[in-house]
Order: sequence, then structure tokens, then C-alpha cells
Amino acid sequence: MSRLSSAFAKGHAALVCFVTGGDPTPEATPAILDALVAGGADVIELGMPFTDPMADGPAIQNANLRALAAGTKTAHIFEIAKGFRARHPDVPLVLMGYANPMITRGSEWFADACADAGVDGVICVDIPSEEDPELGPALRARGISPIRLATPTTDAARLPAVLDGSGGFLYYVSVAGITGKQSAALASIEQAVARIKQTATIPVAVGFGVRTPEQAGGIAAVADGVVVGSALVDLVAQHGADAAAPVRELTSALSAAVHAARKELA
Repeated sequence: MSRLSSAFAKGHAALVCFVTGGDPTPEATPAILDALVAGGADVIELGMPFTDPMADGPAIQNANLRALAAGTKTAHIFEIAKGFRARHPDVPLVLMGYANPMITRGSEWFADACADAGVDGVICVDIPSEEDPELGPALRARGISPIRLATPTTDAARLPAVLDGSGGFLYYVSVAGITGKQSAALASIEQAVARIKQTATIPVAVGFGVRTPEQAGGIAAVADGVVVGSALVDLVAQHGADAAAPVRELTSALSAAVHAARKELA
């Protein structure tokens, strides 16, 4: 099994945690990633800072700006990823970001760098399934999963195209909007996940607007995974280079809620 497959095959929903690479500095990021693992995160998403993160709300927008102001380059992200893989050989690592940093030097270069760093999957927010040739083939050829996004507006006619060539898990964006700003009702999430799973053969993880253990636990009862980002990024904004301890504390609370959700449901 791949690391991503294993993360979703533990008998409970997977907790997927996002932070922006290089926030507050490239040097501080490894300790924050280690704190996520220590807190019980099953999958780590490492954000690649970009000047125009169009799908993100103020928290992650500001994290991108802080990372760029600290001098974070794509090379730093791969150094961070490679170090993470050496310290955590079994924990899945996903890069999340936008097309420009990923394909500016060519998809083959980017895919090679991902493989060399031990990256398991890539989420590219602004390359839709219709433009898969821009990056997908290069990733798949190296055993790296292109992880696609589905939204409340992804209807039954388009869903097969979104799933075609996707791997690892499907990221269901639970609200039509930007990260961190609003939360979807649990009933609507449950209906959407049930609809998607009629077609999908990969796990479905739900994100956008998930901030508390209570919210995460509720979603974990109906989905294969829960993605938390802005709440963790807010802690980095508040604590800077000292963020590892509060990040671990919140991750531990989220992990306990997500991992217990199905037992409570039973």
C-alpha cells in the first residue's frame, strides 16, 4: 500500500492538516510539521507560497505573504519536504498550491523534484481536470497522486472527469467560496459525500471551514477524512516561531475527535 492508502485504511477517518511552508520562516516550518505528526495528523499538506492564492481566505493569504516576505522559495519547500520524509518515513506528505510555481520550469522538473523529496501527492488548485496534461501525467509516471478538488457545484455529469486520473483521495470543498470563512451544514456534507461515493473509488476528505474538534468529529462520522488548515495557520500567525506547541495541542484535540467519531457513531 502507498502511504496515502495506508492513512485512509486505519479503521477511522483520517485527519489531514495543512500549514503554509515557510511561515513564519523556512527554518521554523520543520518543527511545526513535526508538531502536526506528534499531535496525530494522518496526512500533512504543505502549502507552497504564492503571490495570488485565489482560493484562500485572509488567514492563508497572509501566511503566503509572510512566507514570501521571509524569502521562501520553491527550493526551500523541497528542502523542507525532504527533511520531513527523512524524519517521518511513513507519514504521507502532500504539496498544495497553484500552477505557476509547479509548472514554470516544466511538469517533468516539478515531478522529479517531488519524487526526490518523497512527496506522495499534489493538489494544484487552479489546474482543473480538463487541463490534466499540464501536470498529471508527469506526476503519475513517478507514482505521485494528483489530488483533485470537488465542490458543491460539481454535478454528476462532471464528477467522473474530476475523478479520472485522480489519486490518493478526493478533496471535497464543502462550501462555494474561499478557505476559512464559512462552514457548511453537516447534513449537506453528508448528502454530498454519499453522492460522490456512488462514483468515487478513492477516499473522500472534506475541508474548508473546519476549525474545531466538534466540527471535525461531526464530519469524520460521514467522510473518509477531514482537512483542517486555517485554524492551524492562525496559530502560526499568533505564535510565530513558537507555534509548534499550540499547533500540537490543537492537532491532538482534532485527532482525538476525528479518530473517535466512528466509534461514537457505532
